[in-house]
Amino acid sequence: MEQNKKNISVGFKLSVMTLAIMNVTAVVSLRGLTSEAVYGLSSAFYYLFAAIVFLIPTAMVAAELAAMFSDKQGGVFRWVGEAFGARTGFLAIWLQWIESTIWYPTVLTFGAVSIAFIGMDSATDASLASNKLFTLIIVLAIYWIATWIAMRGLSWVGKISKWGGMIGTIIPAAILIVLGIVYISTGGENQMDMKQGFFPDLTKLDNLVLASSIFLFYAGMEMMGVHVMDVKNPSRNYPKAILIGSLITVAIFILGTFALGFIIPAKDISLTQSLLIGFDNYFTHFHLHWASPVIAIALTFGVLAGVLTWVAGPSKGIFTVGKAGYLPPFFQRTNRRGVQRNILLVQGAIVTLLSLLFVVMPSVQSFYQILSQLTILLYLIMYLLMFAAAIRLRYKLPNLARPFRLGKGGNGLMWLIGSVGFLGSLMAFVLSFIPPSQIATGSSRVWYSVLIIGCIVMVVIPYIIYAMRRPSWRDPKAEFAPFTWEKRNL
Repeated sequence: MEQNKKNISVGFKLSVMTLAIMNVTAVVSLRGLTSEAVYGLSSAFYYLFAAIVFLIPTAMVAAELAAMFSDKQGGVFRWVGEAFGARTGFLAIWLQWIESTIWYPTVLTFGAVSIAFIGMDSATDASLASNKLFTLIIVLAIYWIATWIAMRGLSWVGKISKWGGMIGTIIPAAILIVLGIVYISTGGENQMDMKQGFFPDLTKLDNLVLASSIFLFYAGMEMMGVHVMDVKNPSRNYPKAILIGSLITVAIFILGTFALGFIIPAKDISLTQSLLIGFDNYFTHFHLHWASPVIAIALTFGVLAGVLTWVAGPSKGIFTVGKAGYLPPFFQRTNRRGVQRNILLVQGAIVTLLSLLFVVMPSVQSFYQILSQLTILLYLIMYLLMFAAAIRLRYKLPNLARPFRLGKGGNGLMWLIGSVGFLGSLMAFVLSFIPPSQIATGSSRVWYSVLIIGCIVMVVIPYIIYAMRRPSWRDPKAEFAPFTWEKRNL
């Protein structure tokens, strides 16, 4: 009987390649390729550098933390809260939720551009994609459709996300890379400035701003840490899966960026339109005009799927924490399907308000960039807390079981990987305040005001909510295990 129970508890185990592909699917998005294509060959340096100092450290540190608390809810709230207290833990889970909320208008702007390119006239499509009113309407329409689907429950979200990720991301990425390879190998004119070397000029800080956005490309890998115990022999196979997944991810980003650089001159690259223009130029070159609308539809579907995944993810995390007594009862209300209705509605109101920034910013592209930068800043604060928490817990909870541990003995490897991730995140955080020289962002005063005030406000809000909490906020039905330090104080 005991042996049967053991077998049941072990259950299905993921293979190394399956977990590697899951990592790729969770991280890869094509919308950011254009921001790095302006760097030519040196874009490969940025991708590799960010993978070494951010992607791999994030995945490895999150794996240890997830394995430590695999039987407890809370995610990053649990990890940071165990190290620095519930207030700082609440800040971490808040930042994970609010950054995704601010991120929606940027990814949906890409979705609006994709819809604009469904037409057959590229000049007309490009003009429509630059229209602020059109973009605003499409952004809000797609977001509220995604919210309505999320309200229907996890089964709807799972189905659309699964197929959308494949149709809207993986397949288009493969097509773009193949088109680039065939184009160059058959004598196509290379528009990339090949004089730029692999190593960039690191003395020009303003030229590094767009490169810092690569960190956001790799963001989300910490969520895959929950699967660390779902592989056989995790201490050996999980790092292997992370390495394979990281190599595939970096390869897709580098080759995809090169493919755009081959077909579009750097001076003509637009953050919001160039991916679609790149596809359109390739299809025109190969006399496949009919394929442009098909790709545009596929990319739009991919955007909807990606938004759905995030609408249902971080909002669910902060909802779970909220029911443990960290959010007012208003935010704990659900619909009849058990979906976090009020949080989704508040989230939608914030997205709608942010989208109205179109009337302030000089262009769709500048709006896209400033919200992307604010998203990066908030997410990086969370990562700084996560890396610091991982190191802190090696001393605060030295005897807690670590089914997956960085280093067989001692804390040296955790210090190395955790410090690299922390310093890499800190560097990207500082760089993200500098206005990019490649894009007209309008008034510098508006740029700095939005980023600085935005960061301050979004960090202060969770502290205010935490200070106002009441015992009555806790849902008596909530099954949320106390922190280790709370048990000691009982």
